[in-house]
Amino acid sequence: MAALTLMSTSTLLFTPPGVYAPQGDTELLVRALCREDVDASTDVLDLGTGSGAVAVEAARLGARVTAVDISRLAVFTARVNALLARRRVRVRRGDLTRAVAGRAYDLVISNPPYVPSPADRMPRGGRARAWEAGPDGRVFVDRLCAAAPGLLRPGGALLVVHSGLCGTDATLRGLEQGGLHASVVDRAEVPYGPVLRSRRPWLVRQGLIDETDSHEELVVIRAERP
Repeated sequence: MAALTLMSTSTLLFTPPGVYAPQGDTELLVRALCREDVDASTDVLDLGTGSGAVAVEAARLGARVTAVDISRLAVFTARVNALLARRRVRVRRGDLTRAVAGRAYDLVISNPPYVPSPADRMPRGGRARAWEAGPDGRVFVDRLCAAAPGLLRPGGALLVVHSGLCGTDATLRGLEQGGLHASVVDRAEVPYGPVLRSRRPWLVRQGLIDETDSHEELVVIRAERP
């Protein structure tokens, strides 16, 4: 059954089964977005838009917004949520940056899959595609770090949210190696959700958490192109 989620910004979002519903990481990314200098002249790209929650918020701030997701259902959902919010968002289907090849933006925002996974293969469909990110949780984060310099105009910025479990320092290094100035601009501690709780023994064996851990750290990293 589809759910209706109320964001802290009072935006009501439609999230059918199979689409990532806004959670603490979404709220953290929206909070960082609202600190940016966004207006009608700002071109924003939302990669891995899911429900379109962050894209709709960027449009509410006045930006020209393009949102991308590989999931057909997510693309449909983001379009519906933009209509419900009466905001203009261009939504495209594609694998990360392929749908916007050759274009550059003032602001790129992303809440990519980042949960470390014991699975041998990445899921090709279903709900798990919204969070599964390989043994170290970095399959999509690393791709984003590599692509970011080419996606940003001079003076443009990337905002990405992910769990500390997949390596905050590794993300900072990856972005800085691409010539960007990167730093952590927000943090939050949140209780483990169902996915992390279900794979606790594996996470302990991997040395990613301790047996007594019950919360993960979420971080928002901002990287700016000089």
